[in-house]
Amino acid sequence: MSVQQMPEATVPGKEYLTFRIADEEYGIDILKVREIRRYETPTRIARTPVFIKGVVNLRGTIVPIVDLRMKLHLHDDPHYGEFTVVIILNLLDRVVGVVVDSVSDVLKLQQDEISSVPELECAIDHESIEGLGSVAGRMLILLDIEKLMSSVDMGLVPADA
Repeated sequence: MSVQQMPEATVPGKEYLTFRIADEEYGIDILKVREIRRYETPTRIARTPVFIKGVVNLRGTIVPIVDLRMKLHLHDDPHYGEFTVVIILNLLDRVVGVVVDSVSDVLKLQQDEISSVPELECAIDHESIEGLGSVAGRMLILLDIEKLMSSVDMGLVPADA
């Protein structure tokens, strides 16, 4: 009598697009990502925060471009190289682009691979960090990109929203 093996139950996980800024690796919910494009110099708009690099026309949609390196206070004078990309996101019924140094891959993380963030003084609001992912010896800062992009200092949403 043979024992038939049952397929392992699939445990739901969450997929993250991972990317690098300076020496750190970050992850954002893949469901927020619309596309990835090479970096093009945006058209600057006067009196916007320094981390908003300007806007680009994406197939008829005007898209604000945010430099995450500058937003996260990782460096005031970013270098845009051959691997620099813009991740186009669908957030809060808006389209927003974020500039990152490079895109790594898409990872599926299970809940047990995500730790809470310790209470530390940092440039990122704690509510904008989902947790710290750990997979294959890599530590990822998992951003709640929607909360990060909807902060009042971004100027992308009204202050009373």
